[in-house]
Amino acid sequence: MANLIDYGTCTLEDDGCTTCGDIAVPVRVIRPLADEVALCEDRVGREAEIATAFTPGASADDVLLVHMGVAIASIPRGEA
Repeated sequence: MANLIDYGTCTLEDDGCTTCGDIAVPVRVIRPLADEVALCEDRVGREAEIATAFTPGASADDVLLVHMGVAIASIPRGEA
């Protein structure tokens, strides 16, 4: 399982855009929910449904970078 602290200290509640702080929050995929949506958690365990249209094939334990509730990139396993 990915240790999200390896990717920075951002969380879904405390960091992020606020038009536009340009911060992508790292999250771990808990499980895909439906087409282009996955349940994810940040480094403090806060869960959110994240749009995954830009990261097709996201699966459990993948690390995604999220901006405004949308996954904008996937971090390959083993890279921090």
